[in-house]
Amino acid sequence: MTSQISIVEVGPRDGLQNEDVILTTDQKLLLIDHLVQAGLTRIEAVSFSHPDYVPQMADAEAVMAGLGQNDSVSYIGLVMNSRGWQRAIDAGVDEVNIPVFATETFNERNQGVRVAETMDTIGTIAEAAGPLGISVSATIGVSWGCPFEGEVPSERVVHIAQRLAELGVDEIALADTIGVADPWSVADRLGAVGEVIGCVPRRVHFHDTRATGMANAHAAIAAGVTTLDASVGGIGGCPFSPAATGNIATDDLTYMLDRAGYETGIDLEQLIGTSHELAHVLGKELPAAVPRAGLFPHGEDLDS
Repeated sequence: MTSQISIVEVGPRDGLQNEDVILTTDQKLLLIDHLVQAGLTRIEAVSFSHPDYVPQMADAEAVMAGLGQNDSVSYIGLVMNSRGWQRAIDAGVDEVNIPVFATETFNERNQGVRVAETMDTIGTIAEAAGPLGISVSATIGVSWGCPFEGEVPSERVVHIAQRLAELGVDEIALADTIGVADPWSVADRLGAVGEVIGCVPRRVHFHDTRATGMANAHAAIAAGVTTLDASVGGIGGCPFSPAATGNIATDDLTYMLDRAGYETGIDLEQLIGTSHELAHVLGKELPAAVPRAGLFPHGEDLDS
């Protein structure tokens, strides 16, 4: 097992787009800057969605312009169609992440098209991205369960993953969008996907809706995954499943990995401070446990 685990910070995009409070561009830039100072090097910063549907992300171009170039950080933009892809190119992202969902109903609700059309879009983008030096990852949403169609068969996820590998994406993520997975199904599904995608790296994206998120993260690492999504303070949710909580908290995941001796490159004390600042801006207590409990055995509770 590797001693290094990479965390993709998705709070500025996946987290904030599900919050009622809409941050200003300057507030977003300050949040991202604090995350960079805490040691995060891959950050999903923006979404190039239609502002009428996702008003929290309406200033994507302004955020990217404010971030500028940073050779030590890779900024990711979420894109769902060719228009979003062109906006991402123009804005100067380092990576794009494209969601495709394991059920037709969810894909149509979220993307407005069927799965086959989304796959065609991914293939087109993957082909165009190489010469531009832009990495492409694809996230298979509702990889374990869908709020509209229920249980998702493993075979469906494996089929989509295999096709994504054939299309030439640089990384494939499996997302438990509504937080229904368990550690055993995580291990089984990641193993099945790993058998068909060759050397394409796997990534995971867990929500903690039913308090299995951290256990699922542990199972994924045991299955050989070395890159996990997480959200500062545990913010976020899912618009099609109101009970779904945010992603597993970056703070909590970092604490667990630190205790286990993994190297993340993240300064947990700085990250906790960022979570407290974000809680103040959003006007509520955030789901993450470590910012409430404090560091152990050294350090101090930043609430005290």
